[in-house]
Amino acid sequence: MITEICKKAKAASVEMAKLSADAKNTALCRMANALEANAEKILAANKVDVETAKAKGLKSALLDRLALDQKKIQSMAKDMREVSTLADPIGTIISTWTRPNGLIISQVRVPLGVVGVIYESRPNVTSDSAGICIKSGNAVILRGGSDALNSNVAIGKVLRDALEETAVPVDAVQVLNSPDRKVAEELIRMREFIDVLIPRGGADLIKTVVETSRIPVIETGTGNCHIYVEEDADLEKATSIVINAKCQRPGTCNAAEKLLVHSRIAKKYLPTVIAALRKEGVEVRGDEETRRIVSDVKLAREKDWYTEYLDLIIGVKVVKNLDEAIAHINKYGTKHSDSILTADFDKAMKFIKEIDSAAVYWNASTRFTDGNQFGLGAEIGISTQKLHARGPMSVQHLTTTKYVILGSGQIRK
Repeated sequence: MITEICKKAKAASVEMAKLSADAKNTALCRMANALEANAEKILAANKVDVETAKAKGLKSALLDRLALDQKKIQSMAKDMREVSTLADPIGTIISTWTRPNGLIISQVRVPLGVVGVIYESRPNVTSDSAGICIKSGNAVILRGGSDALNSNVAIGKVLRDALEETAVPVDAVQVLNSPDRKVAEELIRMREFIDVLIPRGGADLIKTVVETSRIPVIETGTGNCHIYVEEDADLEKATSIVINAKCQRPGTCNAAEKLLVHSRIAKKYLPTVIAALRKEGVEVRGDEETRRIVSDVKLAREKDWYTEYLDLIIGVKVVKNLDEAIAHINKYGTKHSDSILTADFDKAMKFIKEIDSAAVYWNASTRFTDGNQFGLGAEIGISTQKLHARGPMSVQHLTTTKYVILGSGQIRK
């Protein structure tokens, strides 16, 4: 089964590379319209997934990622329409130059080919990934988690049906409808047909794909994101930022998981910020110094500093200075998103320069690490690796390049 799906995707990718921007944009708009027109069918399928997940005891933050409603489907459609308005990256000349022998050499953007996406729980990834891949001239094979199987299959059918009357091949979008792990294991061996694999989900999923795939992987990272509050920070603004970063959507990879506070303001600030976090239902785990200041805080263990909670839990640590904060983040963080809150330009620039993460903030919430928030359009994932792409990945990041050389009879001597 997988081989046949991959063959169809490969054939579709050849056709995708030939399509004009108008043809792709027309298809994207039809797909967006279809999502809205078929919202009831999608919501009915999603209801089955949500009820099953509740019966299994899935925690609330992850249920939030799984559950769809009319507003979320409208947002999925809106994101797809926004992708259609983005500049088409295919055929863009990145640079061009002429050699002394008269050869004109250009580096041009082209599609990757077939993109495989393996993901968990979030049905909107199905439509986002399909839209971004089509816009960038790629075919896509989507394998979602078992928790969202019915939702993903329903969304995939709606999108494929919408492609029937467009120039985009229907097989440019394929959703695997089996929850069997063996299907995923077979998929990640299809190097002959799939050009790149993108895993989206928890640490275990990403680790498994990276370690076992025979296909090149763009590693989207877990988000053990930090906020560091310097001694000169505006503490009122700091609390607002911390609450937003932790509580707005705690199940997302750009939610803050750790709070570091300078020792000189710890006695003044920790009671205030911890009270604000607890008001939002957050469990606070702290180091010994934090517990000396707020005695009923649960003790944070070593493993806590490495943990992406994806829940209303936060780890809090008192640090001596900026250098200690930077060292802590670079040791325990996942190179995703980290923020410093300070009034001092030099401290902010030091933090920005020395923190080795895909997104580094000054006086802002980590929740902004997102393709739409960055003005890139919908994203297919947030890469924390350093090769090919880093940070939110949109249409331009699902391309590679080729050299085009124009000659007039030159031969190499």
